[in-house]
Amino acid sequence: MLSLFFATTNKSGKKKRKITKAERLKQLQEEEERRQKEEEEARVKYEKEEMERLEIQRIEKEKWHQLEAKDLERRHEELEELCLLEGCFPEAEKLKRDTRLLSQWKHYIQCDGSPDPSISPEINTFISLWKEETNETLEEVIAKSKLVLKLIDKLKLILLETPPYDLEDKNIKQYQGSILELQELLHLKFNIATEILLRQASTLADLDSGNMEKVIQDENVTLYVWANLKKNPRYKSVRFSETQIGFEIPRILATSDIALRLLHTHYDHVTPLRPVPTSLREYTATVNHLVKDEVKYEETAVDKELQEEGKQQENESNSVDEEQTKFEEQSGSEVQRSFVQEESEATKCEVEMKLLSETVLSGKHWQTDGISNVSYKPEDRLVTFSLETFGPVTLIQDAHINMPFQSWELTPLDVDQVLLTVTTVFTTIQIQIKENLCLLASITLSNKKHFSILEGKWMTPISFICALKEAGLNIFPSEHSHFYVVINYKDPLIEMKAYRQLALLSSAFAFGWSKWNIVCSSNKVIVKLKEHLSEKPIQKPNWTLLMFSGDRAQRLKINENSETFSEALKEETEFHSTLYHMVKDFASQKAMEKVRSSSCQLIDSVCYMLLSTRVLSYS
Repeated sequence: MLSLFFATTNKSGKKKRKITKAERLKQLQEEEERRQKEEEEARVKYEKEEMERLEIQRIEKEKWHQLEAKDLERRHEELEELCLLEGCFPEAEKLKRDTRLLSQWKHYIQCDGSPDPSISPEINTFISLWKEETNETLEEVIAKSKLVLKLIDKLKLILLETPPYDLEDKNIKQYQGSILELQELLHLKFNIATEILLRQASTLADLDSGNMEKVIQDENVTLYVWANLKKNPRYKSVRFSETQIGFEIPRILATSDIALRLLHTHYDHVTPLRPVPTSLREYTATVNHLVKDEVKYEETAVDKELQEEGKQQENESNSVDEEQTKFEEQSGSEVQRSFVQEESEATKCEVEMKLLSETVLSGKHWQTDGISNVSYKPEDRLVTFSLETFGPVTLIQDAHINMPFQSWELTPLDVDQVLLTVTTVFTTIQIQIKENLCLLASITLSNKKHFSILEGKWMTPISFICALKEAGLNIFPSEHSHFYVVINYKDPLIEMKAYRQLALLSSAFAFGWSKWNIVCSSNKVIVKLKEHLSEKPIQKPNWTLLMFSGDRAQRLKINENSETFSEALKEETEFHSTLYHMVKDFASQKAMEKVRSSSCQLIDSVCYMLLSTRVLSYS
């Protein structure tokens, strides 16, 4: 009988104990049994972990459905309360209407001889009588221009401030026609008065140069007139006395019978009048009806859901989504029409660009041809340039230079006062809102405070926006701005609801920009919030993140410093149908009392400024 054995050696070459085949087979068998045992243990552990995971998912899903059902049950009650709170918007609208009527009455009893531009016979009589005055001097025209510019501004404000339902098409045409007539007549009067002045040029000749030089300055207009009486070729460079304004002319003109007028206006008297944009009042007026309709619709939906208790909770969740879709189809289209719609507006923009190119060919446009040797001295704020021909010259700023915004914050101040801070690439603008008035609180450029003539002047929101635009501080997107600025597009109806509810809470809570608002979908908005009852700023604020989708508000588990985005619900919190009721869950009683006692005018003004800046889409 033969027996097999194995022998092994170590490094020194010495032989170790011999292992028989039977022992080797036993070792392999033990290893196989150990491997199978480990696999079985791993399988059991995996199955256990999977069961635990599925159990956790089941519990979370069940909890989620319970929260959705609870939210659905109280939705009608919450929307009814929201509707009562948002009654401040029509109340503020009524106060504004009363103010407009009071303004008309004050003008009537003042009897100062100035016309009411909104009354057609009065403004037409004013224009006709002024046309008949043919021998006015430049001083008289400039003095009269103050009243004319006030009338033009008043007509523009009427067009912007009056809600669409209070303004008929015939009135719009009447006001626009009056603005054009006043602008054209004012320009004509300047031309006629300049001609009258030049007829007296020889009597106004300068003793040193022998030429006529006249400077007339006003808060709205600065006018320079020069007549070449001597025709001395040495006088090619002219500078008006005690000013930095001057010009150079070629030799051929220096020896010619010429006169030159520089009309520097602080208003635009050249650009054609544009169609009046849709007032933002249309947005808020529309949503007043939408909220009421939503309450009635949700009441029916909730009753229907509660009757179907036998259905699975998943079907309940799906039906909620279907209800919201139906609601948006019924009422959302009206509001969305007021905002920019990408397809239709894109087509519109193509048409406008085509019309613009045709206008360029016809020569009716601003151009840079013929302007050369442009230089600017910042320390003296002096611009010099050369022109090939005489004509109107303007400095034009990019309308979207401050867009998109870097961040924004809405902070309560004193009673019925709020501070809106908008930070752009170049500047930080702080706007103080007090009841129905706005104030430019401060401007910061490159971390340095910048002075503006608008600071310290309280104005109504629309007047304030117009003034800021004219001062080159445009932070107010137009209906076509999304073609020129990369935006964080949000559903218009959701954005509208968010602004209204932020305004409702603005007297006791601070809101701010969140980086997660860019990450979430277009049918959700995310803001950060903190309770703010003191006037002093909080050194290390503990911000809470809120997500709002139009019909549901929730607190997020993540914070502003989290590494990844998640829509996970914060522990021990619930869903609510409104931001107001979401905040009510964790806010102090004092804060909620302050919210409920806020002035309707403040809420309306804050909402208007948020709608005007559209910080949720343009940040």
